[in-house]
Parts: sequence; C-alpha cells; structure tokens
Amino acid sequence: MDTKLMIGIGAGVLTAISAIPQIVKALQTKKVAHVSPFMFIILALGNSAWMWYGMLLKDWPIIITNSFSLVMDITMLVLKLIYHRKEEN
Repeated sequence: MDTKLMIGIGAGVLTAISAIPQIVKALQTKKVAHVSPFMFIILALGNSAWMWYGMLLKDWPIIITNSFSLVMDITMLVLKLIYHRKEEN
C-alpha cells in the first residue's frame, strides 16, 4: 500500500473516531450541559463538505471516513437534544 494512502486512511480514521469518547461519556452520564452543539454543527458541515469532495474525486477513503464522522456528529447532536431536555426537567 502507498505511504500517502496509509497516512490519509490513518488521518481519516483518527478524525472519524474523535467524537466517540464524548458520545460514550454522554451515554454513560446522560449529561451534556458542557457540550457545544455549535462545534458539532460546524464539524457536521465540514464533514459533509469533505464527503462531497471525496465524491467528486471518487476517493473512497475520504468518503467513508467522513461519512462515519458525519454520523458521529449527528449522533452527538441528537444526544445533546435528548439529554439537554432531561437536564432542564
């Protein structure tokens, strides 16, 4: 495998899994008061743009890793919405 490809895949995987610790913590504690929804909205927009870019290039590593990242961003936003309502009650 080409070194450039391995670096790209590694970077994509690390970026894609970066939200998992926050998601796990939110699921365990059911507390999201200090989670910024704006950060995840910006990340979702960025990951959407990267996905689009990957589609234009027909570059599967870019498409796959950023699709996963987008799912993680949306998951965190949904958790923020669900648990924020519960924190208010």
